[in-house]
Amino acid sequence: MEIAIAGGIVRRVRGGAQNERSAPMTPKAVQARTIANFLPLVCERAGAKIVHNADAGYTGVRFETVNGPVILQMPTEDGNDFRIIHEFIEPSDENGRTEKEIAHFPAIYKPQGVAHFTAQILNSRGFLG
Repeated sequence: MEIAIAGGIVRRVRGGAQNERSAPMTPKAVQARTIANFLPLVCERAGAKIVHNADAGYTGVRFETVNGPVILQMPTEDGNDFRIIHEFIEPSDENGRTEKEIAHFPAIYKPQGVAHFTAQILNSRGFLG
C-alpha cells in the first residue's frame, strides 16, 4: 500500500492509471517500491507502507512497529545516506523532538542489501516482535 501526505492531508494512492490519485513515478518512489519488494516477511507483518511525504520532503518505507512508527527514508539531494527514523507520537523531551535517528548507512547498496540492513536493524533493536 502507498500513501501520500501533502498539505497535512493523508490519502491512499494507487499505481497504474494516471489520475489525481496515482502514485508518483519519481526515481525515489521506484527505489522505495523495489526495496519494499525485498523486505522479509517479518517487516511485511509490521505493516510496511510506502510513504510520499511532500510536507516533510521525503519518500520512504514506513513500518508500524510495536514501539511506534519507524521510517526508512530514501537519500535526499543534499545527503546520500539512507536514514532509519523512529517517529514519536508526542514530543519526547522539553526540546520538542518528534523523531530520533536510529541508524544511517550509505546509498551504495543494492535494494536487496538495503532491505536486509533495515530488517536487521529493526529486529536487533526490538522494533519487530
